[in-house]
Amino acid sequence: MIKEFCAENFTDISKAIDAGASRIELCDNLAVGGTTPSIAVIEESTRLAHEKNSRLFAMIRPRGGDFVYNDIELKIMETDLLEAVKREVDGVVIGALTKENWIDVEALQTLMMGTQGVDVTFHMAFDEIPVDRQFEAIDLLVEYGVTRILTHGGNLKEPIHVHYQHLKELVEYAEGKLEVLIGGGVTHENFEEVLASTGAREVHGTKIVKMIKNM
Repeated sequence: MIKEFCAENFTDISKAIDAGASRIELCDNLAVGGTTPSIAVIEESTRLAHEKNSRLFAMIRPRGGDFVYNDIELKIMETDLLEAVKREVDGVVIGALTKENWIDVEALQTLMMGTQGVDVTFHMAFDEIPVDRQFEAIDLLVEYGVTRILTHGGNLKEPIHVHYQHLKELVEYAEGKLEVLIGGGVTHENFEEVLASTGAREVHGTKIVKMIKNM
């Protein structure tokens, strides 16, 4: 079982690991769903995580809003990804869609070329893909080397328990292909129920471990 702590910048990483986080997703600007942190923050955060025997994944996302990126934005993502890999991150968190809410295969292909073998999470852009194509999407992501998807299982405004059945179906379909990381409303108080109800092995959130600020 993996508890991934979603960290905004460097500040809470040490406390989160001490509280039981086994992996860090490093972001900036959580108010818009997370964007790419500065390279200096990535470098220092990765060093700290490794000193504490934890792993760190860096968010690669140039802005908030939708997940449809133009050529300039994609170039920014590619450069940020390459720089993050140079700083020895354990993984990157990416996602790009077409206007039809399907995986932007060209963008994915470009980004995957720069990952150099580190883990790749396809973030909650996955939840924008029509439900009836999500199993097909898993197969496509596996084909390109993605190692996990981050998903709420449906509308992020709805509580996580509403989506247990669909999440369970995704977990079962993805078994042996990639990991399903469940996030959005998952906390240190309900993560055990989430795991038991869905069969997942990985959970994600800003409150996934109990720290002083969560009391």
